[in-house]
Amino acid sequence: MTTLRDTRNQINKLVEALIEFGLSIDQNFPFERHAPAGLVEITFPASERISVAFKDASYVEIYKCLVAERAFLVRLLDGAIIQMMYIFKGEKLERHRLAFFPSPDLEEFQNNPEIYLQDEIYADIIAKNIVPFPFRFDFDTRKETHEELVHPKSHLTLGQYKNCRIPVTAPVTPFWFIDFILRNFYNTAFNRFTDSLPQFKNLFDDSVLPSERAIVHVSIPKTFK
Repeated sequence: MTTLRDTRNQINKLVEALIEFGLSIDQNFPFERHAPAGLVEITFPASERISVAFKDASYVEIYKCLVAERAFLVRLLDGAIIQMMYIFKGEKLERHRLAFFPSPDLEEFQNNPEIYLQDEIYADIIAKNIVPFPFRFDFDTRKETHEELVHPKSHLTLGQYKNCRIPVTAPVTPFWFIDFILRNFYNTAFNRFTDSLPQFKNLFDDSVLPSERAIVHVSIPKTFK
């Protein structure tokens, strides 16, 4: 079982790794916030500003507001921002919100072209046929929120689609979230950042129902590389 302390430790170590890789240009380290009913939230400063992401506004407006408020855990060199928030009740995970918001334009490239042209990792970023889109891994065990197949406890949302909830077999640890981002968007033929990530053996228990496993879903690994 992955505890509150395990989770916070993972986040700290992963943020440090992103800094060492040269991928992070700005970051907010996590802290614990105590709430009523015995809840403890692992979050970051300005996390209360994330509500803008749910407003009926353009993606560009949402992204710029999040950046202006520094409502992120990490801001990557290409402008993408990463958010990670976990809520525990005792040592049991109740909720999490893990989000990735890529930069919606080439402003970063236009301001600092030499950074990007020197590294093949950014070939995709400046390619004209790439469409940036956010994604989010959510987990929520509350009875008033969970609905079989319609609102799985653990799910993946692509873009800002309100009803996009692809079932996920278990809550996502910080390690697997960062591994997912780096492996799919930042690894290159010559620089595999995932090979240098700190390793953690802590996992969360499965939460997927048989009916959700029977349709297209995302599987969280139960063993490590």
